[in-house]
Amino acid sequence: MKAESYPCPLPGGAAASEYALAFDAGREKRVLIAPALFEEGHKLRRFTVEVMRRLDGSGIDCFLPDLPGCNESEQDLALIEPEDWRMALEAAARHFEASHVLAIRGGGLVLPAKLGGWHYAPVKGSSLLKTMLRARILSAREAGREENVDALMEQGLQLGIELAGFSLSGEMLRQLGTLVAGKQPGITAIEHELVGGGPLWLRAEPDEDASQADALAAIVAVGLNA
Repeated sequence: MKAESYPCPLPGGAAASEYALAFDAGREKRVLIAPALFEEGHKLRRFTVEVMRRLDGSGIDCFLPDLPGCNESEQDLALIEPEDWRMALEAAARHFEASHVLAIRGGGLVLPAKLGGWHYAPVKGSSLLKTMLRARILSAREAGREENVDALMEQGLQLGIELAGFSLSGEMLRQLGTLVAGKQPGITAIEHELVGGGPLWLRAEPDEDASQADALAAIVAVGLNA
């Protein structure tokens, strides 16, 4: 496992170098990971890396890129839209010469085109948005303030809003609410039931589960070796 970087396009035609975690031995099978988004991305990062370790042990190279505005990225998330993430994943796929993609949860909403692979535990963009709005409302209630979804959405669409620690623009909210996992040719959905265990993204803190990592990596490895 090592840290690498890839040239990432930015809004307005600029470009930046973004971080990527890589298991790269120059092998033929090369899987790009489209990471889970927002708070789910934090909760599932350890699990994602454990899946990558197992893929590496099965003779498969894999790459986990940071998206603009996330993790180690120096870009301002408030200026980022979902299409920017899709372009970043396409750039990472080209740079690392990915042969397949494995999307985790919301990562499947911004899949790069023309790559076959898998989408684990698909989720709608509107569901991610509702989860973050509920968390904001609960946090406000604990602090003695009353907020509601309609008012928050109106504010967010006009001025942007902070949800779960993420500064989101009105355009991000607008687009996120309409995104659904597409029927992209060559992408196979992996429902969580096939992996088993309690969903890690529902836990209060980031966590991992060896049996779940084993199961997801095995599904991908078997598919690549079929």
